[in-house]
Amino acid sequence: MTNACVLTAIGVGMLASLTLASAQTAAPPAPSTPPPAQAAQPPRPTPPTRDPNTAGFVAKKALPDGTVPPADANGNFVIGPTHTPAPEMAVQDGAPQGSIVNFTMNSADSKTYPGIARDPGTFGTPDPADPAKLIVTTSRPAPYTRRVAVYVPKQYVPGTAAPFIVGADGPDPLLFTALDSLIAQKRVPVMIAISIGNGSGDAQGSQRGLEYDTMSGRYAEFVETEVLPLVEKQAHVTLTKDPDARATMGCSSGAAAALSMAWYRNDLYHRVLSYSGTYVNQQWPSNPETPGGAWEFHRTLIPNSPAKPIRIWMHVGDRDLYNPNVMRDDMHDWVVANENMARVLAAKGYQYQYVFARDSGHCDRAVKQQTLPNALEWVWKGYKGR
Repeated sequence: MTNACVLTAIGVGMLASLTLASAQTAAPPAPSTPPPAQAAQPPRPTPPTRDPNTAGFVAKKALPDGTVPPADANGNFVIGPTHTPAPEMAVQDGAPQGSIVNFTMNSADSKTYPGIARDPGTFGTPDPADPAKLIVTTSRPAPYTRRVAVYVPKQYVPGTAAPFIVGADGPDPLLFTALDSLIAQKRVPVMIAISIGNGSGDAQGSQRGLEYDTMSGRYAEFVETEVLPLVEKQAHVTLTKDPDARATMGCSSGAAAALSMAWYRNDLYHRVLSYSGTYVNQQWPSNPETPGGAWEFHRTLIPNSPAKPIRIWMHVGDRDLYNPNVMRDDMHDWVVANENMARVLAAKGYQYQYVFARDSGHCDRAVKQQTLPNALEWVWKGYKGR
């Protein structure tokens, strides 16, 4: 494959040579200025277990343990504490099995993301003048490769323009298994799934953080101009241009990226699926237009903008993340962020379904296996192209 590649990491060393004279004539070395101190990322504190009925949280309908919201219901729901995988998450007898096409992408070929990385063992320090900003001095250019996995359902007719879903932090075999079942049951359209690996690292100063936490349409444009043409070429498929037939999904910062794709490029995407959405202050470099990063979705952007044609499914866990780094800006509580999202989406009249899961952590695999089939079906409700 023309874009498959193997990176060779090139270590750059420094060679110093000294000419020794006598101890009496040798000049003492000049004092050096140490680099700015970088705080090593501390261990994440154990998140508290939140009660879905906490004062100030949105009102929710508690469902019987082991059940999930119907695929035609909007609003706020509580599930758990038991999270048994849905039947659709296992291979179903008689359901046609899609094929998977894999390829890799090289940072050297990207005009959008040439690659950065934060030095191992470093994180950043809060700006003394503004706790909402993180100073990162140890991020530098670095190459990467990313894996892309493309699911092509057995029912796809070559040459037809197919609906599709783009997923972050791929490959995601759980998504592919669910689609085999749901497509066979005609609960979702015959769609392509494009599961894109991130560019490595996490949070501020990393390639993944740059891609997923930046508040702009840049990642959507990267997918549109650099990933989708390769998908069509490598998997021999045709992808629709209809934004109502395009969905995004992700977990954590990948979920924030999924919403950013639809928010900033609503001409490209209308449907969003979000697990443990990082609607918190992770953006780096800081942007004065969105000083709270993805916290601005619920603080300013959604409340102060006309409603967009976005349909969004969201999950948060009762033990989701809470202030997991050195920043203490009151914008790093994942549960509060998602509660705020539900509140502002309701106020603006959005079509949304919000699931608060008991006994659930961040990006909880058991909850995903329980909820993904119904979540996908809900996200695709109203699509007219089946």
